Amino acid sequence: MKTVLISGGGIAGAALALLLRRRGFAPVVVERAPGVRAGGQAVDVRGVALEVMDRMGLLTEARRMRTRMRGMSMLDADGTEVERTTEYALSSGRLDGDDIEILREDLVRLLHTHTQGVEYVFGDSIVSLEEHEAGVRVGFAHGPARDVDVVVGADGQHSAVRRLAFGPAKDYTHHLGSYLSVFSAENFLDLDNWQVWLRDGDAGFGIMPVRDNKELRIAFGFESAPLDGDHRDTEWLRRLVVDRLSALRWESDRLTKAALEAPDFYCDALAQIRMDRWSRGRTVLLGDAGYCASPFSGQGTSLALVGAYILADALAGQAAGEDHRTAFARYESAMRPFVAANQALATENPGGPASEESMTRAKNAITLPDAPR
Repeated sequence: MKTVLISGGGIAGAALALLLRRRGFAPVVVERAPGVRAGGQAVDVRGVALEVMDRMGLLTEARRMRTRMRGMSMLDADGTEVERTTEYALSSGRLDGDDIEILREDLVRLLHTHTQGVEYVFGDSIVSLEEHEAGVRVGFAHGPARDVDVVVGADGQHSAVRRLAFGPAKDYTHHLGSYLSVFSAENFLDLDNWQVWLRDGDAGFGIMPVRDNKELRIAFGFESAPLDGDHRDTEWLRRLVVDRLSALRWESDRLTKAALEAPDFYCDALAQIRMDRWSRGRTVLLGDAGYCASPFSGQGTSLALVGAYILADALAGQAAGEDHRTAFARYESAMRPFVAANQALATENPGGPASEESMTRAKNAITLPDAPR
């Protein structure tokens, strides 16, 4: 049985752990957070990623957990409605389609619930990788070192595994000119399964109700060159967002209060990770760690799910006699065109979402290998 150490317990890491466990591997998931992470925006499962969820046996449950938006309004900077539609929402696309919009925390929890037999190590992180003839010796911030066969970096845009194996983030990070903050609040706008979107100068937000309209998820973005600060310094980022929110003309007081009080506050640069290769030795990258497309693409979750499926299939071939180099090459060969098509969605129309035609093409731009018998 092959031991695969997965850094990151989010969507990519949990999906890979589930798929590998079913194929007879012994995955271990190491997650920096003390438990399954809560919070985050609604994410989308589209196209081929729906087939991945179906093959994992989770599609029916995911559909039950999806958001139920009736439509959306566009507001001007003073909060006056200038457009409304019941056909689509900016967060998810067409409301009559097969794609699923689901809260990130719900999808992570669903995946985690179904990873029976997988060892999770919470509250720790990888600090060293030392490859040897038989595998990799992995050092941790808190726990004892382990020897494993393969290491997978599924630890996001600021991947520690990528830094250890490939070098500094600046070599692979391409800033897209904006920052995004996401946080929760009580439903102070009394929205009923209805989104509102507003732009005021170089900043704007989308607000949607969740949890049977009891809560709001607020996604606030603002244009900015890369800022000189620590991406893990939540309070610095919170002050930055509060300053920008306070300049808005509509609902600035309540939005500022929500950002100050939110326990799930998040903010980061919108950027893409672009790399010539996703593996080095016995270490390989998955999802945002290797090919973050940014929220502008709307396809980060689908890339994570499809990437997990393709990598699990490639590693299963390794178990049948291939070595890790062949497995990683198969994974990259299959995923590269899919990643390129979906990263392009983020740059096709910087002022708004990609066209429906482009999204349809990109979300289906890969064919899954046959399901294991």
